[in-house]
Amino acid sequence: MGARKEVSFSGGPERSDGTSENGASRRSRPDPEVKPTRRRFTAEYKLEILREADGCRAPGELGALLRREGLYSSHLTAWRQQMRAGMVEKKRGRRPEARRSDRQRIEQLERENTKLRRRLEQAETVISVQKKVLTILESMKTEDAESSSGND
Repeated sequence: MGARKEVSFSGGPERSDGTSENGASRRSRPDPEVKPTRRRFTAEYKLEILREADGCRAPGELGALLRREGLYSSHLTAWRQQMRAGMVEKKRGRRPEARRSDRQRIEQLERENTKLRRRLEQAETVISVQKKVLTILESMKTEDAESSSGND
């Protein structure tokens, strides 16, 4: 019995590299290195597309616009809602200037806090010394009063 040929889904004999004679692949696997990225649309682009979409009057014209731009009708719906809400373009990631100013403010407040703590410690020390001096003076006064009343 003769050599058995494998038949691919394309109908022709299969080569050792997995393709048929006409070049069709038996299994099409996506390239693992290609990763889809989320598209980001600028406010200007959104407004331009919305203007074009609003200008579409003929049947099928809006569908052609969406296919040409690779968009869905849900994009238009969401963008119209954003436009009604004020369409503020939010930038992603950190806000370096805001973070820097926050950090500077925190450092300033920490320095001020340290300074005020030192002044509080000094004030507490002064009050403590004043209390001790007052106690000593009162005890000297009572001793003087006792000694003067005892001599009579």
